[in-house]
Amino acid sequence: MRRRDREFVRDSTWAAVPAVLLGLAAIFLLVFSGHLLGYFLLGCGLFTAWLCDFTWLSEGLLPDLTAVASGIVVLSLSDLSADLSDAGMVRFTLVLTGALLVPYALVRWVFRREPVRFPWGGWRWNRAQWSYLVVVIVAGYLILPWYFLSTGVYRNWPAIHAPDEIARLFVGVNAVGIWDELFFICTVFTLYRRHFPLWQANVLQAMIFVAFLWELGYQAWGPLLTIPFALVQGAIFQLTKNLAYVITVHLLFDLVVFGVLIHGHNPSWPTIFLT
Repeated sequence: MRRRDREFVRDSTWAAVPAVLLGLAAIFLLVFSGHLLGYFLLGCGLFTAWLCDFTWLSEGLLPDLTAVASGIVVLSLSDLSADLSDAGMVRFTLVLTGALLVPYALVRWVFRREPVRFPWGGWRWNRAQWSYLVVVIVAGYLILPWYFLSTGVYRNWPAIHAPDEIARLFVGVNAVGIWDELFFICTVFTLYRRHFPLWQANVLQAMIFVAFLWELGYQAWGPLLTIPFALVQGAIFQLTKNLAYVITVHLLFDLVVFGVLIHGHNPSWPTIFLT
């Protein structure tokens, strides 16, 4: 894409409409289980993406949004509420893997566009990055127990008491956390950044990210936490291009979530939380 065309695309308000429709589709599909309206909005989003490409409001918007839409469709095919049974974990693995691989395959081998990349980046971080990790731990410790226990949303995760159940929860929480960054940040956010300025791409990916987290269990006033989290993760990735770092940030939050879930289901056990 020529420099002039790229700038024109990123200044076009109308070119953002298809991505907004995809975000609304994700909300209806994952939050409200409104499949009829959700798929209708998804179709409208892809049609308007084609229209934007056709009228030169954008270039290559349709294939990239088709890839994002394919991931949303895969996620909508199964109930994504937390389930630690054998069948539940297998189902989760298949759905999340499909939601990641299908968009990747479409972009790389079907549409033959610049492939989605996962820039690991490594562990050499500056002082500000290390300091932010401390902020993450402190903020998670202060906020997450209050959120989960005061709202009762910890009950959206199965009761865990036995060692094998705790091990399954640990694996599941961390695996989903890593997948979140691979799909929402490295895939959805990156594809949106090819067409939109940072703030638009970040808000658009957050719509889908938060819808998924709601279905996963972060309900009640959870979006007041998950929306800023999704936006900050996108901004950090844009700034650092370091997948290792954004995953580390996410897993530190998830470590606190893991501890709170254990405490919520076993309040008589020793705990490090003040709530």
